[in-house]
Amino acid sequence: MDEKKLYKIGEVANMFHLSTGTLRHYEQAGLLQPEYIDTETGYRYYSIRQFEVLNTIGYLRVLDMPLSEIADFLQNRDTDIIEEKLVEQKRMIEQKQKELQLIARKIDHRLEHLRDSAASTLDEIKIETAPACRIVQMHSLMKPNNYLDLEYPIRKFQENQPEILVFLGKVGVGISKEQMEAGNFSQYELSFLILDNEDSYNGQIDEMPAQRCVSIRFRGSHTEAPAYYRKLLSFINKNSLEITGFSREITLIDNGLTNDPDKFVTEIRIPIA
Repeated sequence: MDEKKLYKIGEVANMFHLSTGTLRHYEQAGLLQPEYIDTETGYRYYSIRQFEVLNTIGYLRVLDMPLSEIADFLQNRDTDIIEEKLVEQKRMIEQKQKELQLIARKIDHRLEHLRDSAASTLDEIKIETAPACRIVQMHSLMKPNNYLDLEYPIRKFQENQPEILVFLGKVGVGISKEQMEAGNFSQYELSFLILDNEDSYNGQIDEMPAQRCVSIRFRGSHTEAPAYYRKLLSFINKNSLEITGFSREITLIDNGLTNDPDKFVTEIRIPIA
């Protein structure tokens, strides 16, 4: 290849599978200066001297090295420097891999949750063991009429957290044993957030043991819940069971998943002995 030959920006872009915009961006970032710029037309021309630089940039971009780091290396080429940068880049990639694995596990949880919710058996009272879990609790009176009424506790749970937590099917409300036994089912005294195993949280976390409970799933949201509390309480009394704590009520499928309220699914669990 003729070392003196000049190549138009479009030709170079095609050779290196880049856009002309990328080459101009490299120029603006101080990575690559054209061999010659026509002052009248503004056309950029490159020689094979720039090809080696483009090869180096391409190699380092494959390693996901930021342009600022590449520019620094091009100005200070040295084996020790490139080794240091590659080691640091490897560390960053390993951290990204951990983050992606965490996201993948969260997606698995949400898929499992969604499929389980969509396949729910409705209006059937069950006695089951709720698995042990980690939860964050907030005691405050509330009377949710729709999904928007849970936005405030969600914001409180999110306060001062380093990352956005996935709240889908994880935020619920509860009624105390005393209020349930008194037949008061329209006002909640507790809101809670269930944490996945991989979730980190800055604040008080309560470890909840596995609990025997009566449960029911029904079509609807919190406004339809009182009728199902009455069914559960009737079942508890009929079978001489004892309520041992707060209920856990979660709308498993709500406005976050569908615009059709007829597809909403809510679950109530009441711990018993």
